[in-house]
Amino acid sequence: MKRALYFIPLAVFLVMVIYFAFGLTRDARVIPSVLINQPVPALALAPIKGSPAGFSTADLKNQVTLVNIFGSWCVACKVEHPFLMELRKSNVVPIYGINWREANRDDGPAWLKRFGDPYTRIGDDPKSMAAIAFGVTGAPETFVVDHQGIIRYKHTGPLTYKIWNEIIGPIVEQLRRDQEKAKGAS
Repeated sequence: MKRALYFIPLAVFLVMVIYFAFGLTRDARVIPSVLINQPVPALALAPIKGSPAGFSTADLKNQVTLVNIFGSWCVACKVEHPFLMELRKSNVVPIYGINWREANRDDGPAWLKRFGDPYTRIGDDPKSMAAIAFGVTGAPETFVVDHQGIIRYKHTGPLTYKIWNEIIGPIVEQLRRDQEKAKGAS
C-alpha cells in the first residue's frame, strides 16, 4: 500500500503533461463558436447616428454576406479597416457592420467618416445585445453567413489578405456555388 502512494504523484504528473501537451498544440487564436451551422441570431439593429438604415436578420438572407463587429476604440479594427475598404471597392461580398459599444454615439460615425465606410449597412450595438447574441469575445470578429442566413465561419481578429485568400475567400466562393446550385434545383 505504501508503495502505491509513491506512484500517485507520478500519475498526476503524467496526466498534467498529457493535458498541457494537448493544449499547447491548439491555436489560441481559434475560438470555436457554437453558432457555426446555426441561423444568425434574430436581431434588428438601429442605424448608427447619421446613417440612413440599420439592419436585421432578414437583410442577411438571399446572398452570401460578412458580418463584421467593430468599434472606433478597437486598435485591431484600425489594422483591419484598410482591407475592408479594399473588399468594398472590389464588391466581392456585402459587409454588414455592427458598431459595438461606443462610449459616445458620435465616435463610430466620426471614425467611419475619417477612414471610410466599407459597410453595406451598419447597426448600432450600444448595449452589446447583438455582440452577446453572436458570442463575440472581442473586436474585430467577422462571421461568414450563407444565403439562407446560416453562420458558416467565424474569424476572430483582423481580416488580412492572407486570411482572405487562404480561408474566408474560398469559403465565400463555395457558398456562392452552393447558392447557385440551390437556385438551379428549384
